[in-house]
Amino acid sequence: MDQEYLLNNIARAIDHTLLKPDATPAQISVLCAEAREYNFASVCINPIYVPMAAKALEGSETAVCTVVGFPLGATPTAVKVFETEQAIADGATEIDMVIPIGLLKAKAYQEVQSDITAVVQAAHAQNAIVKVIIETALLVAEEKKTACILVKAAGADYIKTSTGFAKKGATPRDVRLMRRMVGDDMGVKAAGGVRSYADAKTMIKAGATRLGASAGVKIMQQVAAADAKKPKNEAE
Repeated sequence: MDQEYLLNNIARAIDHTLLKPDATPAQISVLCAEAREYNFASVCINPIYVPMAAKALEGSETAVCTVVGFPLGATPTAVKVFETEQAIADGATEIDMVIPIGLLKAKAYQEVQSDITAVVQAAHAQNAIVKVIIETALLVAEEKKTACILVKAAGADYIKTSTGFAKKGATPRDVRLMRRMVGDDMGVKAAGGVRSYADAKTMIKAGATRLGASAGVKIMQQVAAADAKKPKNEAE
């Protein structure tokens, strides 16, 4: 999806997200209903709720996304692969995984790439896509660049800024860096701190093709308000 399309159809960029540890089934049910109403790209939820979300969203255009090795990334690769396979069996079609951040900082690059590759291969074998979280808030510039190289080499579909659980989330600067490093043939997901229509537009203009946001409904309400203020001929 190109930038102009996403700027005009922001809902299709949003992964409507609820990953809080105390999220309840009732809250997940509301999340899925909102996703149906606004036609969000996906709901992004913890693995325990994947079967419920898959049932709630059956027949819609909204995908079920879940997280593996989350939020620390410090899980053995075999466990991440098992999580991935289980999530897909439960109905997920998108997997957001966290890299082993400490290994990246230790320059254990082959181990990091192998970790990503294993999850990518497990997901792709079942026609699911993978977004790889590098947790930009914990990395210096050169580590971010290296992470981009490793994620692309591993065959992932997207690179993602953040879990939302670190000290800060996505920044336009990081999104621009990631887009420059991975080129135009990979997705870039900005997550953490995308709380408004203005934030969403800024991240898309910086190069993001997905937005992780718990404020999806608020963003869409702001989109509707902005559209209502346009002159009639411009809105048409």
